[in-house]
Amino acid sequence: MPARRTPAQPRTTTPGRARFRRVALAGVALGTIGLGAVIGTPASAVEDTTAAPTTTTTPTAAPTATTTPTAAAPAAAAAAALTTIDLLDINDFHGRIEPVPSSPTPKQGDPAGAAVLSGAVQSYRTANPNTLFVSAGDNVGASTFTSFVQDDQPTIDALNAAGLAVSAIGNHELDRGQADLRDRIIGADGNRNADFDYISANLVDSATGEPAFDAFSVKEVGGVRVGFIGATTELIPELVSPAGIEGLEMTDVVDSVNAVATDLTDGDDTNGEADVLVLLLHEGAATPDLASATDGSDFAHIASGVTSKVSAILSGHTHQLYDHEIVPADGTTPRPVIQTGSYGSYLGHLRLEVDTDDMSVASITAENVPLALNGFTADPAVTPIIDAAKAIAAVKGKVKLGEITDDFRRAEQTNGDENRGGESTLGNFVAEVQRSATERNGAQIAFMNPGGLRADLLTASTGADDPAGNVTYQEAAAVQPFANTLVVLDLTGAQIKAALEQQWQPAGAGRPFLKLGVSDGFGYTYDPTAAAGSRIATMTLDGAPIDPATTYKVTVNSFLASGGDNFTAFDGAAAKADSGQVDLQAQVDYFASNPVVSPSLDQRAVGVRTTPAPAAGFAPGDSVTIDLSSLTFSTAGEQGGTVSVAFDGEQLTTADIDPTIVDTTDEQGRASLTFTVPEAAAATARTGGTVPVTDTTSAADVVTTAAVQRDFVVTVASTGQQITVPLAIAAAAVEPTDPGDGGTPGGTPGAGDPGTGAPGAGGSVDGPAGATTVGAGGTNGRAGTGALAYTGGTVLAPGIAAGVLLAAGILLQLRRRRALLGN
Repeated sequence: MPARRTPAQPRTTTPGRARFRRVALAGVALGTIGLGAVIGTPASAVEDTTAAPTTTTTPTAAPTATTTPTAAAPAAAAAAALTTIDLLDINDFHGRIEPVPSSPTPKQGDPAGAAVLSGAVQSYRTANPNTLFVSAGDNVGASTFTSFVQDDQPTIDALNAAGLAVSAIGNHELDRGQADLRDRIIGADGNRNADFDYISANLVDSATGEPAFDAFSVKEVGGVRVGFIGATTELIPELVSPAGIEGLEMTDVVDSVNAVATDLTDGDDTNGEADVLVLLLHEGAATPDLASATDGSDFAHIASGVTSKVSAILSGHTHQLYDHEIVPADGTTPRPVIQTGSYGSYLGHLRLEVDTDDMSVASITAENVPLALNGFTADPAVTPIIDAAKAIAAVKGKVKLGEITDDFRRAEQTNGDENRGGESTLGNFVAEVQRSATERNGAQIAFMNPGGLRADLLTASTGADDPAGNVTYQEAAAVQPFANTLVVLDLTGAQIKAALEQQWQPAGAGRPFLKLGVSDGFGYTYDPTAAAGSRIATMTLDGAPIDPATTYKVTVNSFLASGGDNFTAFDGAAAKADSGQVDLQAQVDYFASNPVVSPSLDQRAVGVRTTPAPAAGFAPGDSVTIDLSSLTFSTAGEQGGTVSVAFDGEQLTTADIDPTIVDTTDEQGRASLTFTVPEAAAATARTGGTVPVTDTTSAADVVTTAAVQRDFVVTVASTGQQITVPLAIAAAAVEPTDPGDGGTPGGTPGAGDPGTGAPGAGGSVDGPAGATTVGAGGTNGRAGTGALAYTGGTVLAPGIAAGVLLAAGILLQLRRRRALLGN
């Protein structure tokens, strides 16, 4: 083992940039799927490992006002040459500087606020001076109004006062880009804003391959050099605006961390040295269960793949609460892998016993300690910071913007958690707000990403000065805390369709489906069972079909404009015009023009699947089923009821709507309508709405029919919303006749007795050949209202197969007898 300095020797402990080794990193894409937390067990650990790794998330008893933490007995420590180090950890604090107690009964596990958090840290320091306070990232961003209204400066000040030593870089530290993190949040050398170090080993400069920020930080405590290695979720390109991280690259967490760990333990002081290594990882397991950290997932790969030189992994990002022990792939002893939930609800606590003779970790234990209602008192050094922030927020936050008549909410899962894959009244409202704000820039359509909505807009009163239905600046700010600007894009109809297709996320993405909020007047139908890239059936704007070749003005926020959340179609716009308007200000202005606002319950997107049409189209008497989904919101009060289908005003059938929530997608509000095609549907063919189908029984006996596109109107009883579903209907049969002198091309067949001669030369059937796409045809039967009143599912024109077979010389009987008999 390399020679070590003695604990008495002085050592500088400022953060350093490790020599970065790009080990097997070639070809790592920016969109690499999310990584998990990593932990390492020291080679010399002698911790008792007879117990199986635990999946329990209930922490052991924490120090309270009557039972404060105690330091290790000095005599015992001296006899064993052990130094006890307490590591305290948070993750995903998100500016929760005020306590957020549960209602009506506060409980342990509630966010305790920055003053109590700091008070808990100080109580551990009092009991053991060898205490370090660290974070796994996302200290700022997506914050509550008290911190947000001052750009999270109160949060940074509070964490400085609490003595935070080092933090991983989380994705929200990059909400406003790398320059904001470097220049404002961290601050320039000699004029620091954050007194603590921000580190990440796998956030690298794409030009040099070196870490763009400090990869590690070494802190000396009790004569022991504790090296913290930082790592950031590889999903950064999906989670922040790509424009803000231009020139940066995410490399593999395991390779990056292991390279730094090697540098810190190679005996070379020029690249940093540490006695104990701890990973601060802004990535985590998907659930609190041990299986999520050991199931072969990306996080499991990290948890086992990080070198055993790393003694513990403090994880974050997924807002889960767990305390696991996992054996690294190159070791035999389990090591702690923990996460503290989020918002300062719990304090992670690791106690390390370090043998100062050889600087090995003799033992390590971990727990998550609830902060609220656990006897910790507020730190008097932090309380004034919070009070000052509250005073400023109180003045700014009470400003009334307008009123709402009912809640605007995000979509929910069956367990009440947010569902970013569901259409929501809030998402559609914000999209319309942003379209309205950029109308002067020519905006016709707007889309809103669900991850940009961080709170619901509720009617409930929050106090005497906030009556029910009142919308304040603070409430509006909580919905959109990121301060994105609004960008107007020039997109063709084809690019808009491509963007909607990208709601189905790439394989391995953190969420399989992200539902875009849609502004008023735009609607589309889709087939959720279709192949990737072909799910969107029709799109309309104010009732008119979207033309694939026409350019439209589309507003999105700056996050989406640069391809965030994998919506790369937006980044391909022919032109981008930043309006300079901030999203929150757009909402303020909207309420100024619309003082009272109600949520719209019309669906902007409806799933439509129909019985496949026969080659010649449906005939009167045929049974047809229309399967519908996404007819209801998951959070818009009582919905359900019935849905019906009609033709030319005659109702054909009704069905009950099943409003049962479907998790991760937008398929709640399902119904199935089965009906018989009425005789009237095939009465006449509309100009331009027919597709010729040739029914051939012999070269001398040809009957040609035409499939007619007819509109069937689906009506949702509870809202009155109408969805037009065009179906291909077989037109009346054309009897074969004596061709006579043939007739003119494009005209009528020549005269003659039926079936006695060859086809007239040049005779043809009225209407275009080839495929027809629904939603772009005739105009009959379109008296509905709502964004989808003029849309329907795509029905392939029936002439294609028959035409191909005829060209091949194959004779095909296409339901001729029934056509001739009129059945």
